[in-house]
Amino acid sequence: MSPSRSFLLNNKCNLIKLTDRHTHTVSTMKTLCVWTISLTLVISVSSQVFHWGPCPTPMVQPNFDLNRYLGKWYEIEKLPATYEKGTCIETNYSLRPDKTIKVIYVRTRKGKVRTAEGTAVIQNQREAAKLGVSFSYFTPYSPYWVLSTDYDSVALLYSCTDVLRLFHVDYAWILSRTRSLPPETVYHAKEVFSREHIDISRMVPTDQHGCEGGA
Repeated sequence: MSPSRSFLLNNKCNLIKLTDRHTHTVSTMKTLCVWTISLTLVISVSSQVFHWGPCPTPMVQPNFDLNRYLGKWYEIEKLPATYEKGTCIETNYSLRPDKTIKVIYVRTRKGKVRTAEGTAVIQNQREAAKLGVSFSYFTPYSPYWVLSTDYDSVALLYSCTDVLRLFHVDYAWILSRTRSLPPETVYHAKEVFSREHIDISRMVPTDQHGCEGGA
């Protein structure tokens, strides 16, 4: 669901609370609002990966070194995401003067190169591998956890969000410093996710062939 749609739904519910003076009607309308938002969320994540219950809490990269992680990463495989359709997907991370992380996301969609700029921050200095990422001033930071990386060749990322305390939507990525990884490396990467009880059965490869900068 787009940030604007979520914002409007929540504002409608708030408007009902402010303008309706009849308790029973307010209660009924609030219930309808909750169900409307719930249904919209379910529809919006129909092509995502979602599961009942709360998010898992996987271990993250110990002693995460942000400076070594910065630079360009190519997407090798991922759990499906509606906002990540396309080929030749890559992300470049650099440090801004204010110590936030500039995130440049590039993909090719329908023959056109599309670019988006976001911001990442370290949300907990005690666990520096737990970052937050946002691509809009109107949306909060989404979890962006580095589960494992050797900094030079591969990185495993995970993001999970609880929805209404009923289910969670999660994303996972295998990234590489090059546009391809040996099959055995991908296999071992998936084993890491599985050990952390993350379901990667729907993980799909990202097409990195015929891209600018080499295959």
